[in-house]
Amino acid sequence: MTEENYKPAPLFDRLGREDGAPFYDAVAPAAFPKHIVRYRNQRWAQKTGLGGLSEAEWIAHFGRFEPLPDNLKQPLAVRYHGHQFRSYNPDIGDGRGFLFAQLRDGEGRLLDLGTKGSGQTPYSRFGDGRLTLKGGVREVLATEMLEALGVYTSKTFSLIETGEELHRQDEPSPARSAVMVRLSHSHVRFGAFQRLAYEKDDGAISTLVDYCVEHFYPHLLTETGEARAAAFFESVVQRTARLCAQWMAAGFVHGVLNTDNMNVTGESFDYGPWRFAPVADPSFTAAYFDQTGLYAFGRQAEAGAWNLAQLGGALARIAPSDALNKALQTFSTAYEKAMAEAFFRRLGLARTQESDAGGGDFDFVADLLKWMTETGAPYEQVFFDWFCGPASETRAGKSPAAELYAQAKFKPLRDRLTAFAPERPERLEHAFFGRARPVTMLIDKVEALWASIADDDDWSPLEARLKEISDMREAYGFQASVYSPLPDQD
Repeated sequence: MTEENYKPAPLFDRLGREDGAPFYDAVAPAAFPKHIVRYRNQRWAQKTGLGGLSEAEWIAHFGRFEPLPDNLKQPLAVRYHGHQFRSYNPDIGDGRGFLFAQLRDGEGRLLDLGTKGSGQTPYSRFGDGRLTLKGGVREVLATEMLEALGVYTSKTFSLIETGEELHRQDEPSPARSAVMVRLSHSHVRFGAFQRLAYEKDDGAISTLVDYCVEHFYPHLLTETGEARAAAFFESVVQRTARLCAQWMAAGFVHGVLNTDNMNVTGESFDYGPWRFAPVADPSFTAAYFDQTGLYAFGRQAEAGAWNLAQLGGALARIAPSDALNKALQTFSTAYEKAMAEAFFRRLGLARTQESDAGGGDFDFVADLLKWMTETGAPYEQVFFDWFCGPASETRAGKSPAAELYAQAKFKPLRDRLTAFAPERPERLEHAFFGRARPVTMLIDKVEALWASIADDDDWSPLEARLKEISDMREAYGFQASVYSPLPDQD
């Protein structure tokens, strides 16, 4: 290890008994025939004290999973259950991934390095525990794009091609294989609490609540017993509401909002059939198998609230139902407030601090979405054109979407939009805003990037697109993807 500020913090393994029960199982990583580094997140490696690793060291730790110094001696497959498309499944858990290491960054935050495609575990069922290279590339694109757009998301830390041939029903076979490492603030899913409730292990539920409060919600440490569990749940409600609003502001559809894909810190993670919406279509879905639109673009907040109700049901074993119900009822108001915050941030506008629920800033957001839905305005183009409101009026007049802005039905919105004060308008001086069109990540672009890799092993289009996303991240300068301990802080 060459970085002096690497700070190991293996804490999760202290939760279980000698065999890891009831929280995890110690597992062994798969042995892969090849290791070709395809993506290395050097920016976040530097932040976690791992930026100085040589390529050989990188492969040793994130391809062969040799333990990091003073860290977990063996990977841990976390146990959880979950509602999948609202059907309870008690036969799941970390089936192709594990918790590899825990560490702290320069701010003292506890961070996890978890995997995807690292081999079979006791929860693999009939799966091979592997990840396709295409799936890994898609996750890189999702996390980089979302972070740039201000969504609090996990970060793809490493992607290594592993030289195996995989067979998948939804991809041309044989498919190239890869193993991915994900950096996240927490690995604790709603489904972890559901499993403990299913097993009626109330003591373990309390232990896990205490763990989450200590490391993710330390402002609740003064609470004890039932009050702590209820306060923890309310904090998760607030965080989840904020996440759902950030997805909407980014025009993002996660695709599979099962309870095992929701995190207690309100961090977006685990990207499968995701998509960005080309227009503001509430019925737009990401997964071909979501035939009823359960997780459609416009229903993501509904899905988040339903999943929270299941988490609350698990916590009801150790906390009063009335207190948990009261906490859950805050979701709607929290979501409206978060929608105003997320959309104003994306537009580069200062909040007026008018009523967050049913008026003021939220009303403007609702009317803007209504106009975008009715006109089919290109989603990302609108936010790009009108960033910092009145400071971009001339830019918007030269946009490919300028005809939409010239229509009479847009005038009331235009008048309101240009009346808001721009926030940090100096950001418009970045070269990114000299473009005619924003950076987008619609499905045709994703498929084109993959085709270059699949057909010609040409990674240059992907690298060029990641550079564009990096420029966008610098230009917008959002901070919403950075974790803060208190629910109402950004």
